[in-house]
Parts: sequence; C-alpha cells; structure tokens
Amino acid sequence: MIRIILGLVIFLAAMAISPFLIDEKGYILIAMGDLTIELTVLSAGIMLTLLFITLIISLKLLRGGLNFSFSTWNKIAFAGQRRAIANFNKGLAAYMLEDYSQAEELFSKSAIPSKRKQSAYLLAASASAKQALDSNTNHYLALLDKETTKLKDVGLESVIVNIKLLMNQDKAETYEKARTIIDENHKQIGHDPRLLALEIDLCLIEQRFDQAIQYLVSARKEKTITDTRVKEWEEAAFYLSFTNSIVKHDKDTLQSNWQGLSRKVKQREAVLLAYCRVLAEHEITEPLNKLLIPLFKKSPSSEFLKQIRDLPIKQADELIAIVQKQLHKNVHSGKWLSCLGHLALVSGQYSMAEKAFGSLLKLEDEDYGVQYDLQDLQALAKAHSYQGQYQAANDIWLKASTL
Repeated sequence: MIRIILGLVIFLAAMAISPFLIDEKGYILIAMGDLTIELTVLSAGIMLTLLFITLIISLKLLRGGLNFSFSTWNKIAFAGQRRAIANFNKGLAAYMLEDYSQAEELFSKSAIPSKRKQSAYLLAASASAKQALDSNTNHYLALLDKETTKLKDVGLESVIVNIKLLMNQDKAETYEKARTIIDENHKQIGHDPRLLALEIDLCLIEQRFDQAIQYLVSARKEKTITDTRVKEWEEAAFYLSFTNSIVKHDKDTLQSNWQGLSRKVKQREAVLLAYCRVLAEHEITEPLNKLLIPLFKKSPSSEFLKQIRDLPIKQADELIAIVQKQLHKNVHSGKWLSCLGHLALVSGQYSMAEKAFGSLLKLEDEDYGVQYDLQDLQALAKAHSYQGQYQAANDIWLKASTL
C-alpha cells in the first residue's frame, strides 16, 4: 500500500514539475454545463493527493469503528447465552458434588438461553429423580420430548437415560411411557445391549415372561451383560412362566411347560431352581424330590445348596434322609449341616434344625473354620424361638448382628 502511495505521489509530482521544465504551467479545464473549472496541473495534483490521503485515513477510521461496533454488539447480544453456559457448567459441577437441588435449578435455568435444551432437560430430570421428585422429573422429560422427535436428534444414550428415569419411578403410567419409547426404538434393541437389558426388565415388570425368555437368547451372547444378571433374569422369567401355568391352569400344565423345555435349558441352574421353587410353593412333592434327590446324591456345590435352603420345602423327609447319609460320610461338612438345618426348620422339625446348626457353629471351635453365615444364624435363632427358647434365640440374634 505504501509503495502505491509513493508511486502515485511521484507520478503527480512529475506532472506538476514538468510544465515548469518546459516553461509551460499547464492547465486543466473541467466544464459541466454552464460551470467551468480551470486548474493548473500543479494545483490539481496537490488536490488529488490530499483527497487520496483523506480517503485512506477515512477508510481506516471507518474500519476501526465497524470493528468496535461489531465487538460491542456481540458482547451485548450473546451475554445471556454466555451466562447460561456458565450456569450449565455450574450445574454439572453441582451434580458431580451431589447437590442435586442446585443442579436441577441451574440446568432448568440454562436450558433455553444456552441452546443446550436436550442435555439440560435430561440432566435436570436426572437431578430431580435423585431427589425423588417424580413430578419434576416428568416435567423435564415432557420438555425433552418436545425438543426431540427423532432418534438422530437426541442420540440413543439419551433415550436410554429417559427410559431408566421413567422405569425407576415404579409407577404404572411411567412404565407405559417407557414401553412407548422402547417400542419406538425397537429396531435398536438388537444393536445395543443397554436397551436390550431395559426391554427384558420391563417385560418382567409387565409379566410378559415369554417375550423376556426369547430376549434371553440374545442377552447370553452379549459380552457386556454378566452371567449373574442373565441368571437373575432367567430365574425370574421362568418362575413367572411356571407360576402362570399352575395358577391359571393346573399342575399338569406346569409339568407340560417343564417337559416342553429343551434338555439344555432344563440343565441351567436358574431354570431348575425356578421350577423347584414353584413346586415347593404348591407342595408338589414327588416331582420336586425326583429332581433334587439325584442332585443331592452327586454332592452339589455349596452355592447350589445355599439356594436350595431358600425353597419352602415343607415335606422334606426324603431329602433329609439323603443329607444325613452325606453327613455320615463327613460329619464336619459345613454345607450339609447347613442344608440339614434349613430343611428341618422349613419342614417344622425344629429340634433337628437346632442340633444341625449347633454342630455347624461348633466347627469353628474345632478348628474347621467359620462355615456358617448370617442366614444360618437367623435360622438357628428362629429354631430356638419356635421351641420357646427365647434367651438362646436372643443370644444368637446378638451374634448375628456382629456379622
């Protein structure tokens, strides 16, 4: 730019000086109608140079003024948005610090001006759910629903959080809303294990046990879903299925349901325990013993026997006989003493239960280590109480409280 100005100045100077060099001043005549303007070359050059310099200075001043104006306008126009973003960030900090009341307020306040409605409403709903404020949670979820009409607008993660917040309220109407959202995103169930897990949970709540059992096939293939969780679903789903068979029909339908399962499914521990539980609850003794006696003879694991002790087996004489045979082989077996005590207690043989649990506790004094747990102590306390031995029962309850 400087070079151009210097070149122009030199050019005009040459034009101004040249008439003197040739003894001619040189004139410029400008005629516009009746108006005529006559200038020398020198004066015209000077005026043009001054005009050019004035134009450059004016442009610089104008540019600076525009920059100042845009900067000022930007600060004024977006001040509210910047405050909202700051509130949103403060809300995140409050949420992390478990100050859910403050977090909810900040997220709600920042939703619209920060232009982060989806995230703000979702986090506000989560914060209110932490406070068990269901009405607030549903209010924010309703606002979120207005803002997000398609999965691509919100993302599957937000949909999953939405469903969880609805299901955690444990109400019929919120379960219905959760069902609607899951059905709208049904195609994603086969692609995301988190949504699959929510579908299975909701099916069990709705007692759609057959549908839950079908989904378990996919759940077993998911590496992110633990075996423990699959077993819990499996036992719950089959328990509902077996219970439905006998409650709505009869024990023949129950047995047909069981027989209709594949051998591989029958061998699953969760399924077997679910069937045994239904048999025990309805005092169907013969099929129950037919299943358990062979297992007892094979000396099952301690974990399996711990699950058996929760079954309400009121007619347990045949099973007790098998357990006593196992104890003849090893009188210091903690798992069989525990099993004997629980079977005797549930079947009303309180004296036998007291002796079995007493022997179980003595193993600790005989240097066999602690082989009892809290449930064993609670069962022993009940055995004492049922026999009117209240002081002994209190002593055991005190011992149980220390575990």
